[in-house]
Amino acid sequence: MNKLSLRDLKEQDLRGRRVLLRVDYNVPLDDELRITDDTRIQATLPTLKVLTDAGARVVILSHFGRPKGKRVPEMSLRPAAWRLAELVDAKVDFIGDTVGEQAETATREMGEGDVVVLENTRFLPGEEKNDGELAAQMARLGDLFVNDAFGAA
Repeated sequence: MNKLSLRDLKEQDLRGRRVLLRVDYNVPLDDELRITDDTRIQATLPTLKVLTDAGARVVILSHFGRPKGKRVPEMSLRPAAWRLAELVDAKVDFIGDTVGEQAETATREMGEGDVVVLENTRFLPGEEKNDGELAAQMARLGDLFVNDAFGAA
């Protein structure tokens, strides 16, 4: 597998391609599920700008908390997606699933420069176990992978 930096890619390499962007949106929330510090979201804005300006279709993957493979509504990435939509000049959609038909349809039908935030990867039992089948399901959602979550690498 070739490893390149984002600087190595040109617009023609990105335009129309689905880019899986791994980020760390593990942000603090108050009792009403409002983000109290969006520093980690802000840190991803330069990468998002490069990708969306080049016409990439950006698919965001992140974890939040430690739900241990179960859906925990208080650990949804929905608040992060809402905050991201306020910060970027791009269409941002939240998908309540990480893999499966809903995620596949959303990533297939999104437009150039659009962003889709998928649900918390840790809602899936195999995420913390490095499940190969789960990795393959996630990989089918994109053409390229960019890691912008070095704290979680």
